[in-house]
Amino acid sequence: MNQKLLLSPRELAEARARGENIVIIDTRAPEEYAAGHIPGAVNVRDVFTYLSSSTPEGLATMQHKFADLFGQAGLSGKETAVIYEDAMNNGYGQSCRGYFLLKYLGHPRVAILHGGLRAWMKEGLPLSTEPVEPEPKRFPLDPKPELMIDRDEMLRALKDPSVVLLDVRDQDEWVGASSSPYGVDFCPRKGRIPGAVWIEWYQMMRKQDDIPLFISKDEVRSLCASVGIQPEAKVYLYCFKGARAANTLVAMKEAGFDDVHLYFGSWNEWSRDPALPIEQGEPDSRRMAPRA
Repeated sequence: MNQKLLLSPRELAEARARGENIVIIDTRAPEEYAAGHIPGAVNVRDVFTYLSSSTPEGLATMQHKFADLFGQAGLSGKETAVIYEDAMNNGYGQSCRGYFLLKYLGHPRVAILHGGLRAWMKEGLPLSTEPVEPEPKRFPLDPKPELMIDRDEMLRALKDPSVVLLDVRDQDEWVGASSSPYGVDFCPRKGRIPGAVWIEWYQMMRKQDDIPLFISKDEVRSLCASVGIQPEAKVYLYCFKGARAANTLVAMKEAGFDDVHLYFGSWNEWSRDPALPIEQGEPDSRRMAPRA
């Protein structure tokens, strides 16, 4: 299979018909998977639900947990992993979080089904309700620490004018009305990381024939430019737990932003340490992308 990051449903179906070595990962809830999934897909819900800290201990635990899960799903490093969710805009970026996790853990070939299961169904492609029990493999754990921003590096970036901090959470979280998608008070503090600019993650997508897909490269660049981010910028992304930020990371990578990194612990980690600074109150409108 070619090394495209985003695959259309037809491209995935044709690659499977050619007998290419592909493992498909479904990130949805188990009951959704049971109701109908792409034939042969393996359900790995923890891709979305797992909460991690960015301490050395937290990262080590996460690495070994997901190496085991992905190995149980049949990934040995020889396959192309293709990840999907229901739709790109209603699963909080879970397929993109899975893509990021696999790249961080060292899997060489990873792609995302662009448009998710809804795009697959719109093409009239088949579903299955049969559970899948793949042959377990030994996952080739080879972490890529340069992809992962930890809490300490994020803190240093507050004093580094060469780094742009990009918050992509929903508006109620950005303005400090809610702490997370899990509930208004799920995290102990509300607000944002000081100095961050804001682009709401939904803005990186638009419906095309009723299927949410990423906007064009030029549109991504224009949206980023509205908060002062140029393609050559060094950008540290965050959200609540690294899912929506992974969605934005994929859109930016596809648009030619090469120096983009993810703070995986995100607000869930940052807000729980009272020693870390936060910004509250009405945000500066100059640091906010205009909403469509």
